[in-house]
Amino acid sequence: MTLREFLSDRLKRIALQVICAGLAALFLFATGTQPGVLVILLIVFLLVFLTVNMFDFFQQRARLLELKSILDGLDRKYLFTECVPQPKGLFERRLFDLTRLAGRDMTGAVSDAQASQREYREYVERWVHEIKAPLTAARLICRELDGDTRRKLTAELSQIETHVERALFYARAENPEQDCLFRQIALEKIAAQAIENHRFLLIQNDIRVEMENMDCAVYTDEKWAVFILGQLLQNAARYRGPEPVITLSAKPLGRQTQLIVHDNGIGIPAHELPRVFERGFTGSNGRIRGGSTGIGLYLCRKLAVFLELELRMDSQEGAGTTVTLTFPAKENLTKP
Repeated sequence: MTLREFLSDRLKRIALQVICAGLAALFLFATGTQPGVLVILLIVFLLVFLTVNMFDFFQQRARLLELKSILDGLDRKYLFTECVPQPKGLFERRLFDLTRLAGRDMTGAVSDAQASQREYREYVERWVHEIKAPLTAARLICRELDGDTRRKLTAELSQIETHVERALFYARAENPEQDCLFRQIALEKIAAQAIENHRFLLIQNDIRVEMENMDCAVYTDEKWAVFILGQLLQNAARYRGPEPVITLSAKPLGRQTQLIVHDNGIGIPAHELPRVFERGFTGSNGRIRGGSTGIGLYLCRKLAVFLELELRMDSQEGAGTTVTLTFPAKENLTKP
């Protein structure tokens, strides 16, 4: 709080005090009080007026700084009213009592929402694990079918498994720290696992995957990194060109490492590129080809932020897309 803000807030009170002092001076003058005495009285009034107001200003500013310091030190700001020291004045006590009641109601609502969200996430995780059993059984049944039917049904099952996996990771992405383990891992292993997870999709779409200079290690969570790379492979397969090729290459940058995923697909219109990481954004290509949910790249960006990866996408319509993942050095990570 600045002095100008304080004076602006007290403007009516100050104006009333000045008017009262003026009327008192006129009354004393009219009743025969000598001018010299009036001047002395006005000077005394001015000194008292300045002293009282400056005392109030410094007292209120100190109180606000104290409350702000308490608020800044809280991880959960909505618990502020529960942590402040006992208010001093009657008005402040009543005001804080009302604020505390409102805060407790909000805290209860937040706790209920968090519990509901946690229950839903646990339900999704259980459902994903339960649905894997019939999916595995369906794959085994496919082996007994003829070639064309087997191929078509296997393709659909692969799509179902992809959506199921995305649902699981979407649920876990709300609290990724609960299911995360940072360690040093070969970048080639991450790429190999992501390719294996989507092997049928790549084969079905006649996509050739090439790897260059992948013999380096990064410090990250393997599962989340595999998922991010898998989403990029899925996008490259969905928006493939006539002779699809995906190139995975690594580029050391001092203590950092870049993973570059390049495809020769249909590319992304320039005006849509800034929005590709928004939740639910499918773009013109997604609407034309269908099957896009607008969730995959949104999850990639969200998980990249958690893993402290720099995620950048460049694309040219009709020429392909390049996604660059920059893995940080171990000593630069803020997470253990």
